[in-house]
Amino acid sequence: MKIAVVGAWHVHTHEYATSIQQNPKSELCCLWDDNEQRGRAMAETLGVPFQPDLNAIWADSSIDGVQITTATNQHKEVLLAAAKAGKHIFTEKVLALTNEDAQEIAEAVKASGVKFTISYPHKTQSPIKAAKALVDSGRLGQITYARVHNYHNGSVAPQANGSLGWLPPHFYDAEQTGGGAMMDLGAHPMYTLHWFLGEPKSIVSQFTEVTHRGVEDNAVSVIEFEGGAIGVSETGFVTDGNGYLLEMSGTKGALLVHNGKLEYSCPETEGKVVEMTDLPAPSPLPIHAWIDACCGEGEAPNGIDDAVALTKFMVGAYESYTTGKKYLF
Repeated sequence: MKIAVVGAWHVHTHEYATSIQQNPKSELCCLWDDNEQRGRAMAETLGVPFQPDLNAIWADSSIDGVQITTATNQHKEVLLAAAKAGKHIFTEKVLALTNEDAQEIAEAVKASGVKFTISYPHKTQSPIKAAKALVDSGRLGQITYARVHNYHNGSVAPQANGSLGWLPPHFYDAEQTGGGAMMDLGAHPMYTLHWFLGEPKSIVSQFTEVTHRGVEDNAVSVIEFEGGAIGVSETGFVTDGNGYLLEMSGTKGALLVHNGKLEYSCPETEGKVVEMTDLPAPSPLPIHAWIDACCGEGEAPNGIDDAVALTKFMVGAYESYTTGKKYLF
């Protein structure tokens, strides 16, 4: 299948595009960006033509699908156009910045019948898959508490030119991003908590700016779920050396995912903490699973309803921080 890149704004643009090039079932045919200098540079790096006219991509019947890696505030416009043009869609998270926009996109995607995937890569990782299977088995009892800690040093890592941080400046542009660390890196804890714990009832948030760039770079949201579980979503651009942690506690046991390992305790282990050594194989990354689905092999993962759900969590998180009040879903 032939795939066009729509947007070179996101830091994962090159990663996704090279995945397309490396997949024998797909061909990267061109790239568009609203910033011609940035777009031409990325197109040259990838060795594909730069297409200055986005409408030409929609009109080209030989193009089967699109990779959406524009600024987040452009998602609604390009996703609606892609669905209308009948292009299969792989998009970076988050789907949209409001619930209303997310629902409008969802209706268009469902009406078009295209294959849709949003990038939730943590769901493919071996220890997280094993944790989900363990929870679903009931061996930990009813889950009462979960915490997902997902950080990197993108705002503080020393650079060769003397600056701090490797994230591009536009990642701190609130108009383009719709938010800071929680909107970007915090998406992973949010969709993971939704995957494990289900639907939210309420949320409260606290965000700070450690590096004072105009958006939060350090953020925590606490979520009440149906059934009484509490979930904590921790994220930021200002931490080094402790990037990811998933912990869950239930009425019969607990688990911890850290440094690529899964440790747990339950009645079967007599309450002792043991390491799970028979982890499942990782699943294909979302972009490869999407390509398979577009080629008639399997289902596209992380569909439009999953994408709408993440926007719902984010709207609640930011509304709580902005108002200083608990947000009720």
